[in-house]
Amino acid sequence: MTHTARRIGRTLALVLPVVMVLSGTLAVTRVPWAAHNSESQVLTASAETVSKKPAAVRAPQDALRDRLLVELRQKDPGTALTDLQRTVEGRPSLARHCMSIAKALGRAAVEQYGPARAQRFSRPVCDTSFASGVAQFS
Repeated sequence: MTHTARRIGRTLALVLPVVMVLSGTLAVTRVPWAAHNSESQVLTASAETVSKKPAAVRAPQDALRDRLLVELRQKDPGTALTDLQRTVEGRPSLARHCMSIAKALGRAAVEQYGPARAQRFSRPVCDTSFASGVAQFS
């Protein structure tokens, strides 16, 4: 009896994952032979949601970068860096974009103030990426 149970268990252990993968794949696709219209497509479930996304929606890090660049031009790089640090502390999800935003601020500071004056605004925000941006674009 135990030999038979082990054999059934081994068979199920091999067959069950394959059945689950195939049924999951079929659950997220439309098969052409099941459609009533002639314009059937084979799509994943997420393909329709991506195509319906409005083009005007911008990523939060892009909006933050643009806002800080405007602030840098209107005020000074120190104010923009302080605002960047506060924003990242308030929204930790933006922390992975902090270095690229700080580098963009460094580049804009070099364009507006020149390398020597832009370097004076340098602070240890986002692992000193602002100073790196100033040095890179000098």
